[in-house]
Amino acid sequence: MNLLLISLLILMPEIALAHAPEGAGGGFVTGFLHPIMGVDHLVAMVAVGLWGAFLGERALWILPIVFPSIMAVGAAFGIVGLEIPLVEFVIALSGIVLGALIALRVRAPLAIAMVLVGIFAIFHGYAHGVEMPEQISAITYSAGFVIGTGLLHLAGVAIGFATRLPRGELLVRGCGGVISAIGLSYLVG
Repeated sequence: MNLLLISLLILMPEIALAHAPEGAGGGFVTGFLHPIMGVDHLVAMVAVGLWGAFLGERALWILPIVFPSIMAVGAAFGIVGLEIPLVEFVIALSGIVLGALIALRVRAPLAIAMVLVGIFAIFHGYAHGVEMPEQISAITYSAGFVIGTGLLHLAGVAIGFATRLPRGELLVRGCGGVISAIGLSYLVG
């Protein structure tokens, strides 16, 4: 995972700085690619699944449901033009915080984890909604980014299962550290 993220940052700087290209095959494909091609979104989405797996059974499936559900609300805010301040700051902060929670083995109560993930989801969703090209369907675009987000959560969950292996927790905590560092690079960059 660490090597993959580092490779993405080194070999594809345009992906690290941009999101899905406007002509990327219509609403669904554009929405699907948005969280995957924006590294700031990608690391936060993976972190939600990773932290859910790290926290355990209920969080494993609740956090990856809470995030896209609340993200859709944030997207609706963006689509209708509601102004939300500090969007890019909070998106970067989501990577820093979620990565640090994983790296530091923070086992927050489920309710607190849900609120924190929900707050970050509003800002990620808002960015998706604001960046939606005008000429495409909001419904197909939204379906695309919710499915893309869900797949990234599943990738995080899959990586999180490494905690069940000898020294697997170190791998997962290391991934958290990398996620936090990537979030910090967006915050200061």
